[in-house]
Amino acid sequence: MIHTVAETGSTNADLLALARSGAAEGCWLRADRQSAGRGRQGRHWASPAGNLYASTLVRIRPTDPPAATLALMAAVALDEAIGLFLSDRTALSIKWPNDLLLGGTKLSGILLERSEDAVVIGMGVNLMHHPDLPDRPTTSLVAHGVSITPMTLADVLVESMARWLTRWRAGGLAPVRARWLVRAHPTGTALTARLPDGAAVDGLFDGLDGDGALLLRLASGERRVIHAADVFLL
Repeated sequence: MIHTVAETGSTNADLLALARSGAAEGCWLRADRQSAGRGRQGRHWASPAGNLYASTLVRIRPTDPPAATLALMAAVALDEAIGLFLSDRTALSIKWPNDLLLGGTKLSGILLERSEDAVVIGMGVNLMHHPDLPDRPTTSLVAHGVSITPMTLADVLVESMARWLTRWRAGGLAPVRARWLVRAHPTGTALTARLPDGAAVDGLFDGLDGDGALLLRLASGERRVIHAADVFLL
């Protein structure tokens, strides 16, 4: 069930607070607008009405795969849900770890935040509006001729997330990783990875390792494993 509010600061922050109060796995919170939406590394996420802003809660179990791999699972689930509304699904792809690109430009973002055994997965999708960002091109579904309401996408997303969470628990990372690779931009795509220390690494996309880390093939032929970075298409 999705609980919807007209406006809040951040659906992730609200759901983290609810998780600390004992909220159960599978609850969803959606807002028409956010006044303090966030992206990765604390970046502001513009949140005008008409786009999707939703968060859900996963309770980590002792037998689960590593919690960080939920980032890949969420990307696969969101890709599946959005793909149902596109006539040309090949235009949609995943960029590591969990951004969705439409026509090579950013359509959505996913933010995971954890408190003890609770992982909150927040998703923002540009349905009607997209921001003008200085460091990366963005787009929206309506810019590609697709008009859907946030609630329409949310209803489909709830089902997709439930399916992929079950697969993640039953089969580990392997089925998620396989699907992620099918839906990613092609092997050999030129990328730059901006590392947490500020360094930048350029290379060609060479898949994922067994733990879901990004593999880059450098000009020297070296294969670099990237565990944390902002990644951009060159």
